[in-house]
Amino acid sequence: MSSPPIIRTLGRVDYATTWQAMQGFTAARTSDTTDEIWLLEHPPVFTLGMAGKREHLLADVGIPVVPIDRGGQVTYHGPGQVVAYLLLDLRRRGYGVRELVRRLEQAVIDLLAELGLNAQRLEGAPGVYVPRPDGSPAKIAALGLRVKHGCTYHGLALNVDLDLAPFQAINPCGYAGMAVTRLADLVPGIGMEAAQDGLIRHLLAHLGESPRADQG
Repeated sequence: MSSPPIIRTLGRVDYATTWQAMQGFTAARTSDTTDEIWLLEHPPVFTLGMAGKREHLLADVGIPVVPIDRGGQVTYHGPGQVVAYLLLDLRRRGYGVRELVRRLEQAVIDLLAELGLNAQRLEGAPGVYVPRPDGSPAKIAALGLRVKHGCTYHGLALNVDLDLAPFQAINPCGYAGMAVTRLADLVPGIGMEAAQDGLIRHLLAHLGESPRADQG
């Protein structure tokens, strides 16, 4: 049984610097390295996954575009979005990336159910969605991972109270016309701290863990 992950709450941090830190952590870890979960926000940035196509960037709105090494297409990160990066050794955990994706999605679904929302998966489109009044799905959480030598980095992003306008400049995750929503419009009064605390609680439950003390 592996040690519980260290939870690091990093605040608002630069995207490229954090990405490089994830790569460095993963490259340096050994079979004994304790897993970590990083909770944070980013300044405005579009990230383009390894299979990302530039045509999904619809307009230049002055937000930097960073090509990165996760799966998936293009997404947006910005203030008001809770990001959780999962630095996990799947070999120790005994399951693969598909099972990890399922567990991460279920953690978000359970958090939203706790808040009175009926969230769901969408076949072929990783992430979590909530129905709009017309029944069509709106994406509330995005998910993208990289696995290297059996260890993961990157993770998921939950829209809490961020400005949704930048999503109009992209096809979110490569889907033209994909609607995007945020918790603040569905659960009035929800704050970043409450959303972050709830997310980590459900993530740990679905990873089968109890948290270590935050190490900063």
